[in-house]
Amino acid sequence: MLVSRGAGPLRCIFTKLNQSNLRQGTQPIRKGHDAVWTYRQPVPPPPKYVRVLAECVGGYMWWWIFWHLWHEPEHITGEFEYPDPSKWTDEELGIPPDDEE
Repeated sequence: MLVSRGAGPLRCIFTKLNQSNLRQGTQPIRKGHDAVWTYRQPVPPPPKYVRVLAECVGGYMWWWIFWHLWHEPEHITGEFEYPDPSKWTDEELGIPPDDEE
């Protein structure tokens, strides 16, 4: 009974050993993660839906920027009017009077 149960695993072990002896000195072939290897070749273009999605997202981004620049320019220019520096006095600027030593 034990011999009949062990025949399958023994056969599997012997076939693996014979296959490894045949392939001695060769490097195993590795095909992992469906990676596209592009050695000295141009990268393959992305699928059409990726290009369309990228264009849509980029268009939405620029619409968002220009919309807010047009309707809320204070984010860039500031909320208040810039003061005229020619109207500032020496005292406001912290400059001492000329006759003081």
